[in-house]
Amino acid sequence: MDYSSDLHALARLVAGPIATEEVLTRGLEALGRVVPYDLAAVYRLEQSGARVVAAAGRLATPAVRRHSIDLQRFPTIARALEVRRPIALQAHHHASSEGDPYDGVLDLPHGHSCMVVPLFAGDRDLGLITVDRQVCGSYPAEVVELAGVYGQLMALSLHLSDLAGTLDRYRCQLSEHNRLLMEETNGGSDAVRWLEASRDPAMRELLGYARQVALSTLPVLVQGETGTGKEMVAHAIHAWSTRASGPFVKLNCSAIPDTLVESELFGHVRGAFSGADRSRPGRFVTANGGSLLLDEIGDMPLAAQANLLRVLQEGTFEPVGSDRSVKVDVRVIAATHVDLEQAVHAGRFREDLYYRLAVFPLRVPALRDRPSDIAGIALGFLEREQRRTGRGPWTLSDAALNALGRQHWPGNVRELINTLERAILLHPRGALEPRHLCLRADGPARSLATDSSPSERRLPSWKENERRYLEELTRDAQGRLYGPGGAAELAGLKPTTLRSKLLRHGLR
Repeated sequence: MDYSSDLHALARLVAGPIATEEVLTRGLEALGRVVPYDLAAVYRLEQSGARVVAAAGRLATPAVRRHSIDLQRFPTIARALEVRRPIALQAHHHASSEGDPYDGVLDLPHGHSCMVVPLFAGDRDLGLITVDRQVCGSYPAEVVELAGVYGQLMALSLHLSDLAGTLDRYRCQLSEHNRLLMEETNGGSDAVRWLEASRDPAMRELLGYARQVALSTLPVLVQGETGTGKEMVAHAIHAWSTRASGPFVKLNCSAIPDTLVESELFGHVRGAFSGADRSRPGRFVTANGGSLLLDEIGDMPLAAQANLLRVLQEGTFEPVGSDRSVKVDVRVIAATHVDLEQAVHAGRFREDLYYRLAVFPLRVPALRDRPSDIAGIALGFLEREQRRTGRGPWTLSDAALNALGRQHWPGNVRELINTLERAILLHPRGALEPRHLCLRADGPARSLATDSSPSERRLPSWKENERRYLEELTRDAQGRLYGPGGAAELAGLKPTTLRSKLLRHGLR
C-alpha cells in the first residue's frame, strides 16, 4: 500500500492554520486508513498524568474523551515514553497488575490488539497515542513502526501548538509592555497639566526653572520630601525637552538589591553572574535618545555611583561581564528625599557625582507649604478617576475642602491621593463629606477602626469595612436597592449579589 499521499496530506495539515484538536482528530482518521482500530486516542501529558485531548473510532465515547490516566499505574505505557518507540502490548501486559487503561470505561476483551505510540519533540515528552481493537491478537511490527511515523507528525502538531501558545503569551506581554510605555509617554502631558494648575507662587517659580533647564542637556537633581511629586516634575521636564518623542525610563534605586543595581542600569551579558542565562540591556540602553529618571538616587551603592559618573561625563559604559563599551545619549534626571550634601559628608555619596548632578537643582515644596494647591489636586484626582474607571462622579463639599486644608499632610500629595482613594471606595458617587475622608482633627488620617485611643487602635477587618461600605451605600441610595440610582447600580454589583451581602451582614 502507498502511504506517501496520506503522509504528505497529514504533514500539510500539521503545518496549516487549523486548530490543534481538529489536526489531531484528522491525524487519527488518517492513521485508521493504515492501522485498523476501534479506538485511537491522543493523550496530552500533564503534571498529574495524561489526559485525552482527541479521540476517533466507533468506541470514542464521551467517557473516553473525558478520560485521564496516572502513568505511575501503567509502567508499560510509561516505558514507551522512556524508550521513545511505539510498543505493541501483549496479552500478558493486560494480565499483569497494571491492567488496561480503559478498565471501567470500556469493555475490551482480554488479549485484544493494542499499542502505545509516544509523542515527543526534541528533549520534550508531549504525550502518547493509544490504539485499541476489539479483536484478539497483536499488531504486526511493520504496522507498529508505521504508527510511529504518524505519531511523529502528530507530535509536531502538539509542539507547534505549544510554540503558538508561548508566542501568544509573549505577544500579550509585549502588548502590555507597549501599553505601559504609552502610559509613561502620556504621563508627561498629564504631569504638565497637573503642575500648571498650581496656584502656589513657590511652585510656579519651580516650574519656570524646570522649563528653562528642560531645554538644555544638563542632568537635573529634583529634591523634596517623600510624596511631593518629584516624579511628576521629572515627567514634565522630559515633556518640555527636545527629547519628548524619546523614551522616558525610570529606576527606583532603593527598590533594587545592591548586587543588581549595575545590571539594571547598564545591562549584562550571558553568564556574567549566576542566573544570567541570557544577555539583557539595561535602563541606559532602553532610555537611549530619551530621559532616565533615577529615583531615590541617594540609596545607590558607591560602586554603581562611580560607573554612573562615567556615563554622565563620557556617555559610555560596559555592561556587567563585558569588556565592550556601549555609547548612549541619555538625559539623566535624579530624584531624592535624602540630603545629598549630608550624605557626601557621611561618605555615603560621591562628592564628584553630587556636583555633577547638582548643576541645576530643583526643590519641590511640601504640600503643607502650598495649601492653595490642595483643592486643585483633590478635584483633579477625582475627575481623572471618573474618566479612568467610569465610576462617580464625585465632588467635595465645602466642609470636606476645609477639612483637607487643615491637615498637616506629612505624606504630602501621595497621602492626599491615598485619602481620596479610600474615600471613593467608601462612597461610590456624589459629594464627599468629612466623614468619608476619615480625617482626624490634629492632622493625619485616622484609622477606619472606631477605637478611641492610639494604643488600642487596630486595623478593621475586611468584614467590618464591607459592612461600613454597605451602610454608606444604602444610605446614599436612600434605601433603594434596585433600578436607576439604586444601591446595586451605584456599587456596580448584580442586585442578587448585593442582596446576599446585605443579608450576610444582617442589613435590611
